[in-house]
Amino acid sequence: MSRETSGADLRLDPRYVRRTLREAGLHARHSMGQNFLSDVDVLEGILEAADPKPGSAVLEIGPGLGFLTGGLIARGSMVTAVELDRGLAAFLADVYGADIEQGRLRLIEGDALDQDLPNLVPPPYNVVANIPYQITSPILHRLLGKAPRAERLVLMVQREVAERVAAPPGEMSYLSVFVQYHARARIALLVKPESFEPAPKVSSAVLVLEPYDTDDRLDPAAEDALWRVVQAGFRERRKMLHNVLRRQLPIEAGRVDAALDAVGISPDRRPQTLAVGEWIALMEALGPLPGAS
Repeated sequence: MSRETSGADLRLDPRYVRRTLREAGLHARHSMGQNFLSDVDVLEGILEAADPKPGSAVLEIGPGLGFLTGGLIARGSMVTAVELDRGLAAFLADVYGADIEQGRLRLIEGDALDQDLPNLVPPPYNVVANIPYQITSPILHRLLGKAPRAERLVLMVQREVAERVAAPPGEMSYLSVFVQYHARARIALLVKPESFEPAPKVSSAVLVLEPYDTDDRLDPAAEDALWRVVQAGFRERRKMLHNVLRRQLPIEAGRVDAALDAVGISPDRRPQTLAVGEWIALMEALGPLPGAS
């Protein structure tokens, strides 16, 4: 595989992936959640969603065999790639040696969860990632939880997680409130298990996140209070909101009822029905919470 071979020019299929792994002396490691993309149409779909521009900075998490890496470089992006697997990192260093020497690729061998992800690439930057399913939530918290945030994140995740992140009110969870507070979320592409080698047991999806301007954010103290209220609500997500918050927040029941009334939220609504703006309004109406720093 040469770095110029990517996207529509690449004959990408499961046999090609297996042969590439075999020739490199590598194999998919279940313990690391490794499933290598083997569908060129999906690869093109990711690149279309990412829309890399010449000279743009991209943080890639989990480059694997580097098919997407090559597509990003071929479109002129300056890529910083974080790869946990030592064998894959050595493979990428060999395949993309010229790009590393010429500054088009920076390769970091290590665990993405151990990295200061928002500060690995100078802003403005985008993120492209094929995230192992078991670390999706902590990666989202690291990428969105503090500045500088990417302008766009294009993430291959488990379909169930993508649908939860992009869920409308009525189907919300703590994760969807957290992500949608920080960013617009949409599903760009659904991906079948057969698009990977080896095929996982679940379907995947390409999730696109576009963070909001920092000027629209709450100050740190108010944001901490927001997450305390949201977390309290979702500890009993199927219960009526006024009962949940009375039990889970260290305040008088009367304050909960008064706050719900002040913002026009019926006390018998369930936590999953509230939109992000309603959680913010409720937090503000509740006032200071005991124990806040």
